[in-house]
Amino acid sequence: MKSIQIEDDLYHFIASQTQDIGESASDILRRLVMPESLLNTDNESVSEKVTAGSTEPDSVSNTQSADSICQSEAVFNELEGQQLQAIPKIVERWLLVLSIIHKHNTQQFAKVLGMSGRNRTYFATDKDTLLGTGSSTNPKNVPGSDYWVITNNNTAKKINMLKEVAEQVGFKSAEIQQLIEIFAPEHIE
Repeated sequence: MKSIQIEDDLYHFIASQTQDIGESASDILRRLVMPESLLNTDNESVSEKVTAGSTEPDSVSNTQSADSICQSEAVFNELEGQQLQAIPKIVERWLLVLSIIHKHNTQQFAKVLGMSGRNRTYFATDKDTLLGTGSSTNPKNVPGSDYWVITNNNTAKKINMLKEVAEQVGFKSAEIQQLIEIFAPEHIE
């Protein structure tokens, strides 16, 4: 096995392409850049080995599908129990909503690592990565997760980032609108 050095933005993109828990960077890159015709039949992918060795492939694929289904209903149920409007600081409210989305969509949440602006990475798995993308990013940990997010942005930007997070994990358009209305009703036009 060889090692290569890659820049942070490329690493985050590769990480955002994870489809299965425990999928290695080699598996992700192989899937992304190598057409199936180039793959050696002796080097079956992990998922092919699991399917080939399984006596009940339907139950395996159904389990994997269930794990990757957006749990928006669970998010809304938990948000109902929170009194978000009682939290005066919008950043604290925002981190709580991100935390709840992560809690119920752990696998899909990795997709946020691909989110970025012109000059900034929005999410990372460590504080230093975000500190390196700007002088005033003010990174904070998404509670209950290994993810960090930049917080030095205005409420409108936080709303747009929340919309993108919800889209990344699989919320439908109407659910995204409902989420924003719950998060910041005072900023809905």
